[in-house]
Amino acid sequence: MKKRKSQLPGDILLVLIMILVLFPLVWLYVSSFKSDIDVIKWTPHFFPSRFVTVQYAYVMKAIPVLRMLVNTVLFAGLVTVISLGVDSLAAYAFSRMRFRGRKMLFSIILLTMMVPFQVIMIPLYMEEYRMGILNTIVGLVLPRASSAYGIFMLTSFFRNIPSSLDEAARIDGMSEFGIYRTITLPLSKPAFVTLGIFHFMNNWNDLLYPMMLTSSAENRTLSAGLAILVGTHSIKYGPTLAATAISVTPLLILFFAGQKFFVEGIATSGMKE
Repeated sequence: MKKRKSQLPGDILLVLIMILVLFPLVWLYVSSFKSDIDVIKWTPHFFPSRFVTVQYAYVMKAIPVLRMLVNTVLFAGLVTVISLGVDSLAAYAFSRMRFRGRKMLFSIILLTMMVPFQVIMIPLYMEEYRMGILNTIVGLVLPRASSAYGIFMLTSFFRNIPSSLDEAARIDGMSEFGIYRTITLPLSKPAFVTLGIFHFMNNWNDLLYPMMLTSSAENRTLSAGLAILVGTHSIKYGPTLAATAISVTPLLILFFAGQKFFVEGIATSGMKE
C-alpha cells in the first residue's frame, strides 16, 4: 500500500505528460471536421457546433492528395528499405571487422551529421540537374540511400552482440556476409524497426528537400503539397488541418504497430567499445 502511495505522484505526472502530448493530436483531428467559422471563431471551442467534411472535400479538389500520398509512400518507403540495407552493411563492417583506417573513416561519417542540409542543397540541385533526375522519384531516393545517423546507430547496436558468435561461425567456415545475414540481422530486429521508423518518419515529414527537387504537383510529396494551401497573405486553416490529419495518420499507425520494437531498440542501442 505504501509503495502504491509513493508511486502516485509519478503516475499523476505521467498522466499529465500524456495529456499534453495527445491533446494537440486530438485537437487536430477534431478541428479537421470543423467549418471555417468554427475554426477561426473566438473564443475557441474544442468541439464544433456541427461535424462537417467540407475541409476534406476541398483538399481533394485543391491538390492531388492521393497522388501525393502515393509519392510520399514510395519516397519514404524506398529510402527506408534501401538505407536500412546500406547502413547495416556499413555498420557491420565498422563494428565486426578490423581494417586499416576504420576509426578515421567512421569519424568522417559522423562529422557529416554536423553539416546542415542548407550547405549542400545548391550543389545537390546542380548535380541532379546535370544527371537529368530532377523531378523524379529516383532523384528523391538516390541522395538518401544511406545516412550517417543510421550507420552510427546500427554500429552501436552491433557492438553489443557477443563477438563469440562470429568466431564460432568463422570456425564453421561461414563467410562474413553469411554471418551478417544469419546471425547479425536476426539479432538486430529491434534496432532495424527503430531505425526504420526514424527513416520513414523523417522522410515522410520532410518539406524543404522534396520541394527543392520536385517542380510539379504530380511528383511532389504530401508535405510539399501542403505548402500549396498556405498562401502569401492568407492561410486556409480548415483545409490545412484536414490535409495535416491525412498526413499524420499513417505515421501514427506505423508507430503504434512498431512501438514494442521501437522502445526495445532505443533501450539497447548504447555505444560499446
